[in-house]
This record gives sequence, C-alpha cells and structure tokens, in this order.
Amino acid sequence: MRRALLILAGFVFAVAPVELWLSDHTEETRQWIPFVICAAGVLTVALALIRPARPTLLLLRSVMTVAALTSLLGMYFHVSGNVAFELEIRPNDTTFDVLFDALKGGNPLLAPGILALAAAIAFIATWYHPQPG
Repeated sequence: MRRALLILAGFVFAVAPVELWLSDHTEETRQWIPFVICAAGVLTVALALIRPARPTLLLLRSVMTVAALTSLLGMYFHVSGNVAFELEIRPNDTTFDVLFDALKGGNPLLAPGILALAAAIAFIATWYHPQPG
C-alpha cells in the first residue's frame, strides 16, 4: 500500500504540469512555481521509492510540506486575481460583495489544491514507515 500511495503521488506530480501547460499557466514568473514544485515532487517521490532511508524520507516530507504550503499560496493567488477582476468590472462594489463571485471566477479556487493532495498522499505513505523517519 505504501508503494502504491507513493506511485500515486508521483503520478499526480508528473501530470499536473501537463494541465498547467495546456491552460497557459506560463504567462507570469510566479505561474512557473507549480512546475518547480511538481519537479521536486516527482524527484523526491522517486528517491523515496528507490531508497527509503531516513534522510530520504525526511527530505520527502520537507518537500511535501513546501508543496502543500505552495498550494495554499496558489489558492490565494487565484482568489485574489478573481477578486481583482470582479472589482474591475464592478468598481462600486466592495471586496466582500464580490468575494462569492470571485470564488467561482476564472481562476479555479481548488486547482492549486492538487499539489496539496499529492503532498498529503506522499506524507501518508511515509506514516509509521519501517525506516525511522
């Protein structure tokens, strides 16, 4: 089960950049952050599969923590971009007034969450791992 979960996490980190690329998630420098996180995710998951030693598992957990935090940052960027757009087309409304529409806006709120999901899967795969980690 542990191996299957790591493979699943690696798969998510490997295919997420394809979706990012297809949705033109390359226009600003900060939009390249998930590509870097996905590459780090694939590499550390592969390393954990090949050599599941204490240092490797600690590295994996560190990278997964960064991936999850980056996912939250991506959610913030998506919502703030949607709020800015809504305020641009409805300049007399307050931020609170447009917040609900911003959650449904063009930048999907939960899309960055895929990185947090993959990180959680990898983290769970190392829970009570036979190697002390």
